[in-house]
Amino acid sequence: MLKRIDRYILKKYVSTFLFTALLFSMIAAAIDLSEKLTKFIKNDLSLIEVMERYYMNFLPYINGLLWPLYALISVIFFTSRLAYNSEIISMFNAGLSFRRLLRPYMIGATIFAFGHMVGNHYFIPKANKARLDFEYQYIWTTNDKGQTNDLHLFLKPGEKIFINFYRKADSSMIDVRLERYEGQELTSILKARSARWISETRQWRLRSYEIRQLDSLGEHLVSAMGEELDTTLNLEPADFVQYVDQKDMMTTPELTRYIHKLRSRGAGNTRKFEVERHRRTADPFTILILTIIGVAVASRKVRGGMGLHLAIGIGMGAIYIFLSRFSTTFAMNQSLSPLLGVWIPNIIFAGISYWLAKRAQE
Repeated sequence: MLKRIDRYILKKYVSTFLFTALLFSMIAAAIDLSEKLTKFIKNDLSLIEVMERYYMNFLPYINGLLWPLYALISVIFFTSRLAYNSEIISMFNAGLSFRRLLRPYMIGATIFAFGHMVGNHYFIPKANKARLDFEYQYIWTTNDKGQTNDLHLFLKPGEKIFINFYRKADSSMIDVRLERYEGQELTSILKARSARWISETRQWRLRSYEIRQLDSLGEHLVSAMGEELDTTLNLEPADFVQYVDQKDMMTTPELTRYIHKLRSRGAGNTRKFEVERHRRTADPFTILILTIIGVAVASRKVRGGMGLHLAIGIGMGAIYIFLSRFSTTFAMNQSLSPLLGVWIPNIIFAGISYWLAKRAQE
């Protein structure tokens, strides 16, 4: 059961955290609006449309990035005030240990970490998709990085496709060659002058095609110049669209399926998606670690008071963000595994939090 002291600290933590989140959200939205206001006006977008389609989805995105920092600032802010008012000293004089003092903090941190984890894996990606779809429609209209020339893809084991050119305007392919293998042996080749996506049947309509079957008896050729053939391929128009922030638009189950899909096609650019998948789990644990650091730093009454505590806390937050970006870059460049690259900052700061907590009890 929660004691009165637990409820008191937990209430302070939650209220300060929510106030910090509201304040930073308003600042972030104001800065973002100042950058994009010209584009909103140029596209004749109403205030209601901008708020509903963009900023209602922008707020989960920005809060998902900053929740660990909110936790650190919140803990330092109200714990420093408790220390300045000698409330922490009174708790220790009453026989409360530092470890016991941490309990309500860790309960609050666990609640926020759980919410952050659920948001990272499911809700924030859905909000990101709506936000980024809006941005790509009205703000960054040329951000599609999908390749359209000389495409070589594995559709599934034993099936490879070569596409000379893909036209996004009408979802059509020019000069298509489909090869099928059994083991190391080529069994058939299908060539077509063009192929067009039929959304109603979710098939590709080949035109002027040629099918060459290869077996132990020889070669069999079917030539149908000027004729059409509908066929199903493990390929859709969405596979030709790729944005820089594509990984942010998928929930974790979708991200996992997409990684498996890329690997089955022989693609080697899955690393950024793997890093993103591990980051979504690692970030919530940062809230627990930074909460311990915040309590250890702010529970001492020192000359300089809250200002010094906030300066130390923000400095540590900046170091964490720098270390996180540094290790992520190494993970992207294959110098580290994605899992280790994402968790290194947490491992280092977990050690720092342990040392600070141990020192705070002396």
